[in-house]
Amino acid sequence: MKNLITILFVGLISFSVNAQEKAAKIEFKTEVIDYGTIEKGADGVRVFEFTNTGNAPLIITKVKSSCGCTIPSKPKGPILPGETGKISVKYDTNRVMPIRKTITVSTNAANAPTIALKIKGLVVDSSKNSILDKKNKSVLEKN
Repeated sequence: MKNLITILFVGLISFSVNAQEKAAKIEFKTEVIDYGTIEKGADGVRVFEFTNTGNAPLIITKVKSSCGCTIPSKPKGPILPGETGKISVKYDTNRVMPIRKTITVSTNAANAPTIALKIKGLVVDSSKNSILDKKNKSVLEKN
């Protein structure tokens, strides 16, 4: 009877060890990049860095933006376990306006098959005064 219990116990342990599948896992350094306030025409390229913390190759299958003003690019090949990769994002800084965009990343990662990365900031044109600047200037002159 003890032998039977021992055999069942060893069999159960070996079954659970074999049942653990290899899977890719993705971890980003940050999921939000803040451009801050930048000038019109400034460099709009930023990079999201990530690491494959799993035990299988990580494949980025698709990267798309919520707007045509934001162009993401993904790694060409698989990211092996323990390696890092980059997703570059280029925002069109000729658009003078607040930046609030989402980049959707599709992967084979077990922990996050779809990830929403975000960029934010403000593009300004210092050669032009805004209505708010003129209003603030007139208030200061009155005081």
